[in-house]
Amino acid sequence: MGYISKVSGGGSKVQHVKDIILQSNPLLEAFGNAKTVRNNNSSRFGKYFEIQFSRGGEPDGGKISNFLLEKSRVVSQNESERNFHIYYQLIEGANAQQKEGLGIMTPDYYYYLNQSGTYKVDGTNDSKDFQETMVAMGVMLHKFRPFIRKMDSKWGGKSESINVTLNQEQATYTRDALAKALYARVFDFLVESINKAIQKPHEEFSIGVLDIYGFEIFQKNGFEQFCINFVNEKLQQIFIELTLKAEQEEYVQEGIKWTPIEYFNNKIVCDLIENKLNPPGIMSVLDDVCATMHAKGDGADGTLLQKLQAAVGTHEHFNSWNSGFVVHHYAGKVSYDINGFCERNRDVLFPDLIELMQSTNDLVNTLMKCTPHYIRCIKPNETKRPKDWEESRARHQVEYLGLRENIRVRRAGFAYRRAFNKFLMRYAILTAETWPSWRGPEQQGVLHLLRSVNMDNDQYQMGRTKVFVKNPESLFLLEEMRERKFDTFARIIQKSWRRFIARKKYEQMREEASDILYNSKERRKNSINRNFVGDYLGLEQRPELRQFLAKRERVDFADSVNKFDRRFKSIKRDMILTPKGIYLIGREKVKKGPEKGQIKEVLKRKLEFASINGVSLSTRQDDFFILHESQYDSLLESNFKTEFLSLLSKRYEDVTKRKLTISFTDRLEFRVKKEGWGGGGTRVVVFQRGQGDLAQLKPGGKTLTITVGDGLPKSSIWSFIFTCIPLALSSAHQNGAAKFSRAPHNQQSDMTYSSPQKHGRPPSTALPKLGSQRGPRVPAHNQPNQGNLDFLNVPDQGMSGKGQHPRPQGPRCRAIYQYVGQDTDEISFEVNDVFDLVKEDPSGWWTGRIYGKEGLFPGNYVEKI
Repeated sequence: MGYISKVSGGGSKVQHVKDIILQSNPLLEAFGNAKTVRNNNSSRFGKYFEIQFSRGGEPDGGKISNFLLEKSRVVSQNESERNFHIYYQLIEGANAQQKEGLGIMTPDYYYYLNQSGTYKVDGTNDSKDFQETMVAMGVMLHKFRPFIRKMDSKWGGKSESINVTLNQEQATYTRDALAKALYARVFDFLVESINKAIQKPHEEFSIGVLDIYGFEIFQKNGFEQFCINFVNEKLQQIFIELTLKAEQEEYVQEGIKWTPIEYFNNKIVCDLIENKLNPPGIMSVLDDVCATMHAKGDGADGTLLQKLQAAVGTHEHFNSWNSGFVVHHYAGKVSYDINGFCERNRDVLFPDLIELMQSTNDLVNTLMKCTPHYIRCIKPNETKRPKDWEESRARHQVEYLGLRENIRVRRAGFAYRRAFNKFLMRYAILTAETWPSWRGPEQQGVLHLLRSVNMDNDQYQMGRTKVFVKNPESLFLLEEMRERKFDTFARIIQKSWRRFIARKKYEQMREEASDILYNSKERRKNSINRNFVGDYLGLEQRPELRQFLAKRERVDFADSVNKFDRRFKSIKRDMILTPKGIYLIGREKVKKGPEKGQIKEVLKRKLEFASINGVSLSTRQDDFFILHESQYDSLLESNFKTEFLSLLSKRYEDVTKRKLTISFTDRLEFRVKKEGWGGGGTRVVVFQRGQGDLAQLKPGGKTLTITVGDGLPKSSIWSFIFTCIPLALSSAHQNGAAKFSRAPHNQQSDMTYSSPQKHGRPPSTALPKLGSQRGPRVPAHNQPNQGNLDFLNVPDQGMSGKGQHPRPQGPRCRAIYQYVGQDTDEISFEVNDVFDLVKEDPSGWWTGRIYGKEGLFPGNYVEKI
């Protein structure tokens, strides 16, 4: 109950039901449990507890049914036993006021408590248990208020008294009967109160737990033990009916190959006790004797023994002796002392026996409607101490409980069986032929499923209406494959949802980026609808760059940019944007040490967000921007400036809690770094209208003039139709310092950008090219004023006879980015260069041939044609 209450959810009403369910157990134990010879907390009543569930699986109700309360314990106990716990809890736990008001004395003062001479139990604190009982009672009964109603008396006048003459024996039995009846009424009231608090008006689903005292064999066994053992005999019969007998009968009905296993069927013992006629059972004989008893009970027990010998004396499971009789129960032979059999039941005569039989029948009917799961308790010793094992006692219990036969049936039988239609419904998802429905005989569909998972033929058998699976492992295989199928479908749903969320977030990011430049700067035709990638350097495969970042530091943006110095010479820098700042990484040649002459990455500058004052851009369609910092500024050029600015603005606002200042003007000023004795000073960048999309740079003193043609209007916004236009990542200018070639305006591609990754090769060791250095060779179609030089080509060799077929052409590719080879085994190319593709490699580095040279290049810089 505690586990179910813990793992289930629900609101306040469900929580209230949970509290009552948990608190009912100590309350019922106080009024229904007692110390016996073999158990210090033995249940002296049968309890069937049902936890009711809603269709959602929440425990929202419950019901308790009590059977066979041992009322005789109220008036008499055997040696070394106690009365019910509640008496001792009340004596030990009540405060002084309660004791005075109720007239409570010590337990040896009361006749109903001092017969056995046992008042204390090892390991039990009656005073503490009384407090828990009172708390539990408050939870159960807080909503019920006692009331008194005035009744009109119809049985005599107000001053009239009626005298009934009883002898001593009759008075004693009447007193005891009244005590037992009062206690039974109190106990029934508690159970009824609990049920009123938690029972639902209609039942849906439930889990029931039957907790009843076990088989009892004492030195002296009386009427109470006889009743208890009879109930256990009935429960054993149910166990046999629902496990050993029913399972083997099912195999025969379904036509399963089966070798019957013998077992003892105790129905013959149950008939010995409860038969009504031919021959009458022990209960019927007891009924007859009690009906003829008079005021005194002398001789009634002897009469009962004589009639039993006459009625069932020849029964193979019954023997008699001088003072009683022996019944051969499933748990062994039990001798019952006949003395007190009739007296123990004299308080209510026939109704008590009727109640016993009705309670037993109701319990049996309830259990037969359920799917039972049995918990067999083995008592290891008589000392009630841990780690004390009596093998002979445990072996005897295993034998009479029928555990060996049950295990043999389970081992030889099948762990799982299910009707064909239900099996198909549960596992139809495993194959395309059975999902969503199987067309054909159900038995063939089940066979198809079992064969599809390659289950061995000896692991299952096909019955007439059911399939039987032998080992649990085979069933686990089916369940695991079913879960995998559902997991696959769940992942598809998750991917679709995440794709939708990512697209919405991506659209929002694009809108925010577009808003930064909206009505302030002209846009490029080939970049306004460009997809945002973020990492254009492939930092996951670049440990030489990751070394400058903290462990697990997130990268928002990474790109190779051009930085311009005080003389407007361009230098390559790797710019990385993280939540901690902006990193500018360059390369230098090592001058000393064992690594002398090697090229190493160096962190040139790190800009904290708090030190950034703003960003300046022009209103033209160029890619230049200035980062203004407290010490000196940086003039940079990046093809992905819009993406960088949107991410920078978001990170800047997150850290500084204020918006980033972004200004647009065609005359920009930036401060340069102070070097040596000379001052830092300022430089000016002027933007003018020119021709074409290619930026023309003209340095002059402390001013850099940049001319560029008109772009798209400043009010242009990105389109939801994502058409990716390849950008040319060239690094040269037409004035000899640096040039940035652009793809033609009418060229479009549907490729998305991905970061170039180079697997299995050492990092680049080439020095960055300075502006004065000679750039890579430009293809002929990009050079102006070039005449037609086709007459210089060498003609193909001829051959006599039939004309020669043209040589077959291999796979080719077109460059969508410019790439400059960093090592001797790499090739270089410009945007739109077409060359031969020699080999594709899964690492991402392909082999190609251009201008007669064969070498490596990154595969995501080209597209196959």
